[in-house]
Amino acid sequence: MNRWMLETLTAGDAVKEAVRFKDRVWNWVTDAEMWADVLFAGLRILLIFILTRIIIKVVYKVIDRSMEKESRGRLLGDSRRFSTVGGLLKNVVTFICNFVMIMLVLSEFHFDLGPLLAGAGVVGLAIGFGAQSLVKDVITGFFIIFEDQFAVGDVIQTGTYKGTVEMIGLRTTRLLSSTGEVHIIPNGTIINVTNYSLANALAVVDVPVKIERGLEATLALIGEALKGIEERNSNVIAYPNILGIQSMSTSEYVIRVAANCLPNARDAAERQIQSDIKRALEKQTALEAAKAEQEAREQAEQAERAAREMEALEASQSGRESSGVRPDRQVAATHEGEKGEK
Repeated sequence: MNRWMLETLTAGDAVKEAVRFKDRVWNWVTDAEMWADVLFAGLRILLIFILTRIIIKVVYKVIDRSMEKESRGRLLGDSRRFSTVGGLLKNVVTFICNFVMIMLVLSEFHFDLGPLLAGAGVVGLAIGFGAQSLVKDVITGFFIIFEDQFAVGDVIQTGTYKGTVEMIGLRTTRLLSSTGEVHIIPNGTIINVTNYSLANALAVVDVPVKIERGLEATLALIGEALKGIEERNSNVIAYPNILGIQSMSTSEYVIRVAANCLPNARDAAERQIQSDIKRALEKQTALEAAKAEQEAREQAEQAERAAREMEALEASQSGRESSGVRPDRQVAATHEGEKGEK
């Protein structure tokens, strides 16, 4: 009996609990104030999302117009640089705007943002300590691109590496050396950079000349050889300056020639100057050799002519002497014959 009454009471409590749950659900469903709060929260979230998208689009337009204005009339390497900077700025703006949007949405759901931000700060700090070199490479790469330190196609030297820049990234820079090696350098290790492509170069050539050659004649020869070098080689901007004697010894003296040339064209300009001077010296040497040979031939001919004249003179003298001896002998023989007859 007691057991039956206990089971009856338990069943009644369950029914009452079910009724109360149903009432709570009905009250929650029919709570106009709660649904008004949900509606307004949803509208605020939708407004936050729309405003975030609008802000991102507006900032994107501003970045694109700024980069287009800066890159107008620039070279391809500069266009790539501005494109890289623009992409990086867009990524940063997108990250910041989305982060702020997520924080505002969570606040609409009554989340306590203090512990969340503190945890995110700790996580970011841990990631920063674990990826110091990566962060350093990215930050250095950004400033290399943003400050226009060098561009694609420039010839630079950093440390022991020298070559033409093939690619500039946020993390690495790729160089192609003159002998074909490709160097991939982390941007964080780039401390000092020498750029050979920003300003005009100065080609300097030292011409050794034998001490026997006259100075004025040599200077005139070099000046004549370098005429029109700007037309023969477009790397040379202006007619070279013949600076004069740079050094001198007992066997030779050195004449220095300097010429302004295009950036990173010093080697080509120096080779052109050396080739022109070498051809002029070869031509002058050939002319001097031909002149010396002609003079030697003329001297030989004169000596031979003088020898023939001497031989002819000696022959004529010997002929005269022989013709003068024969009459004397005949006169003496005649005198001896007459004496015998007597």
